[in-house]
Order: sequence, then structure tokens, then C-alpha cells
Amino acid sequence: MPEGAVPASPPPLPPEGGTAPTRAALDALVRQLRELCPWDRAQDERSIVPHTLDEAYEVADAAMAGDDAHLVDELGDLLFQVFFLTLLLEERGVSDLEGVARGLHEKLVRRHPHLYGDAVADTSGEVLVAWDAIKRGETGRKAGMFAEVPELLPALLHARKSQRRAASGGVDPLEALGLAPGEPLPADDTAAFAALGDDLYVLVDAARRRGLDPELALRATTARLRATANPDPSPDQGPA
Repeated sequence: MPEGAVPASPPPLPPEGGTAPTRAALDALVRQLRELCPWDRAQDERSIVPHTLDEAYEVADAAMAGDDAHLVDELGDLLFQVFFLTLLLEERGVSDLEGVARGLHEKLVRRHPHLYGDAVADTSGEVLVAWDAIKRGETGRKAGMFAEVPELLPALLHARKSQRRAASGGVDPLEALGLAPGEPLPADDTAAFAALGDDLYVLVDAARRRGLDPELALRATTARLRATANPDPSPDQGPA
């Protein structure tokens, strides 16, 4: 702050509490930061996104650790990213926080026809199959089975999401590449989780010993799946 300048007054939190007034105070604070803070003024979508990803991973770390106090703090940091990015949209006249929330509300209702319509889904797997089918039928979606799988995902998430898209499109992701399933995991979820971690750890160690990058290797295999299962995406194939 320049010498002699008067400190700004932050928008106060409502003494009586309440979700809506607190959200309004946070919105006002983000707008003030955008106007007055040199760092916030300098940001755009491309420069802020690495911070958004960092905050998302910190939320995941806190959740996996079962640290509720840390999770509350990290969720706040991630919420700032949501408010800030929607403010950037508002500045360009594209949308705003209300528009983002309204679109999410409509999407969640549309993709839960087993709750808000006549569809039937008794298991989480059936819900996911229906979710993918509804998503493919929505207007504005890019063409191709893998069109909206983000390329910036880490290799494991990129492979998992691409496999799920292939499976929901009727393509076995292993058969497509002539691969066979690995050893079955234990039936117990806790034991299966530990065994999977061990298997992945051993593969990473094998890559290290041979001087190979497991991230790049997995990305290369996922790229083969995407080219094999959906080699020539075109508009008449429908949205992803």
C-alpha cells in the first residue's frame, strides 16, 4: 500500500449469519479484490486455472486424510476460485454466478430422471450409465466419444475417464486394444483398494528401473484406445 493511503474497508460479514447474506458478502469481497488488488486485476482464466487445480488437489488431500478442519479451509479456497472465474465471465457479459448456479440446477435435475422422472435406476452403476446417455443427447456437446475428456487430466484420471466413455459407448476398453484383464482384485473394498495401490506402485517402480515415464506410457496407451474406439469423430456421430 502506498505511504499515506487509506486502507480499504472489506465488505462485512453479516452478524446474524445466514447462507445468502454470507454468500453476498463473499461476492462483494471478490469484486473488491478484483478492483483494488494488483495481483487479482492481472489474472485471467488461463493464469488462474493452475491455482484452481492446486486448490482442487488440496481439497482432495484434506478429504482423503479425514481432516475436517483442513477440508473446511481448502473448500473455502476452492470456492474463491468459483467466485473469481464466474466474475471473469460476468466481465465479458457471458454469464454470472446466478447463471452458473441456474445451469447446474437444471443439469442435475435433467440427469437424475430416476428421481425427477419416470426412469428407473436402482444401483450407482445404472445411474452412471443413464448419466452418460443423457449427457450424449444434450445440445451443444462436442462430437465424438472422447471429445469432452480433458487432455490436461493426469494420466490415470485421463485413462479412467476415457475407458468409462468407451464402455458407455458399447466398446470394451481392453478388447479394443487386444488386452486381457489383470489379476482380479479382492472382493473386500478395503483390501482391493490396498492391492490396487500396491499393483500401481510396483508398475511405477518397474518404469523407474527402466528409465521410463509411467505418466507418458499410460497416456500413449489411452491415446491408442481413443484412436481405436473412435477413430474418425464426425458430427453425424452425435455429441459425446
